[in-house]
Amino acid sequence: MRAPWRVAVVGGGIAGLAAAVRLRDRAPAGTEITVYEQSGRLGGKLRTGELAGSAVEFGAESFLMRDPAGGESAAVALVRRLGLGERIVHPTVGQAALVVDGGLRPIPGGTLVGVPGDLERVTTVARPAADADPDAGRPLLGADDDVSVGALVRARFGDEVVDRLVDPMLGGVYAGRADDLSLTTTMPALARAARVEHTLVGAVRAAQAAAPRAPGAPVFGTLAGGLSNLVEAAAAASGATVRRGAAVRELTPAGPGWRLTVGSTRDAELVDVDAVVLAVPARPAARLLAGWAPRVAEGVGGLDYASVALVTLALPEPELPELSGFLVPSTEGLLIKASTFFTTKWGHLRRADGLALVRASVGRYGEERQVQRTDEDLAATVHRELSAVLGVPLPAPVAGHVQRWGGSLPQYTPGHGDRVAAARAALRASHPTLALAGAGYDGVGIPICVRSGETAAEEIITALGGPGT
Repeated sequence: MRAPWRVAVVGGGIAGLAAAVRLRDRAPAGTEITVYEQSGRLGGKLRTGELAGSAVEFGAESFLMRDPAGGESAAVALVRRLGLGERIVHPTVGQAALVVDGGLRPIPGGTLVGVPGDLERVTTVARPAADADPDAGRPLLGADDDVSVGALVRARFGDEVVDRLVDPMLGGVYAGRADDLSLTTTMPALARAARVEHTLVGAVRAAQAAAPRAPGAPVFGTLAGGLSNLVEAAAAASGATVRRGAAVRELTPAGPGWRLTVGSTRDAELVDVDAVVLAVPARPAARLLAGWAPRVAEGVGGLDYASVALVTLALPEPELPELSGFLVPSTEGLLIKASTFFTTKWGHLRRADGLALVRASVGRYGEERQVQRTDEDLAATVHRELSAVLGVPLPAPVAGHVQRWGGSLPQYTPGHGDRVAAARAALRASHPTLALAGAGYDGVGIPICVRSGETAAEEIITALGGPGT
């Protein structure tokens, strides 16, 4: 009878917790799982707080309900596995707007993250180039090509479509620029279609057709009571020993397994395990890999990150439009890059006293100094800009909260996917009992991070000899 496995999960974000749950479900009985989290909190960018007596997300707000193939997303599957399926709620208002020339205009339908499948439908916010999207008789991309989203869309549709539509849509997700972000990583379905289709309109339509959505089916969901419930339930279901405030400073091969150095240099603890899921951002991961896998460390360590601040205001009976929120192109010159009207968008958050919760996102890649303003300055600027965009003076907030996420959003430059694939291939060949997981490798969003963690767990299980019976 084989001895129980000992597996370390380094990183207590949702990717690491999903890995721990999958290990508990699939590894042999008796497997010892330990989650090491440097901070005092689990959940990473999933953090539910309280403001003016209401639960409010200070990090990720929701998850996609469907996966790219049209099935249930990995996040929904995990929610159901944890017995939280009945808590899933959906937006009651889905229409969002763009700030164009200082005012709000509805985001046109029929786009794929802002890239239009019908140029006529976007003319309310942007003018496509006069000679847009000619058919040159060959696919837009070669079989192994990767380009920035901005480069492709500018070449086919012109600058306004990028600046007024695609850039703010991508910026709302990644806090980055369309001209810098990899098409293959940020929009994989469109990249696949572009390797076949001769026009960008055709590629968008093909990508949309490949993942059909039933009319009226919700796109997004969240949990009543907050996403921190998902974190707590995953930690409990994993049966893992959770070590908060436990920084893993060194990670070295030790015989067939691994040795972790945990804690301060003055009081270091050495821990031996059979396998490791490394579910931390790319730069700290690279530091742990550098001593014994320098090429792998170089491949993943070059990933850069953007910093953002989320400013949430509790406003007494403001005049808000019936919108879920709005996005702001960088060309508008505002500090805000996006805003969500929580108590309008989510019916379960609406209050009988008319108090509204409004959140604004601040910070684009390369503008870290803006995020370093004081809480008071950020809150005052957000309040002033919201009033200007809405065209009405908003009441003074009765409460507010500023959540800073320093170095939190990965910036995937073209070729990111190939670099990560090469790093993982090298690890599988030389050290198969270590697997990488998280947004730094596979993309942002709760479903992607959940799937990344689960995939890493499956790789560990295979490397150690297969699932339990």
